[in-house]
Amino acid sequence: MSENKKNTWFPAKENGWGWGKPHAWQGWLSQFIYLVAVALTSYLIDPKVELLNWAIVVTILTLCLIFLYVVKGDAPSWRWKRIKRKRIKLFK
Repeated sequence: MSENKKNTWFPAKENGWGWGKPHAWQGWLSQFIYLVAVALTSYLIDPKVELLNWAIVVTILTLCLIFLYVVKGDAPSWRWKRIKRKRIKLFK
């Protein structure tokens, strides 16, 4: 494990732009906390009744998660690797 990998919670995606699945327990915990916070927000603020308030709170939570990705993740850059697929031979 390289020194850079120890400090990052979210690696850059292998294909495309952005971040992939976390490779540190802190990254998994932060995503779990985000999901619980969004679920709790949806429970406490009914989006059918108070859509604007709900959207503001969820937007703030999402921006906090993106900030965490930027601070604790690899720098996102456009990456494109050829995807290798196994070919199935019907006849030998």
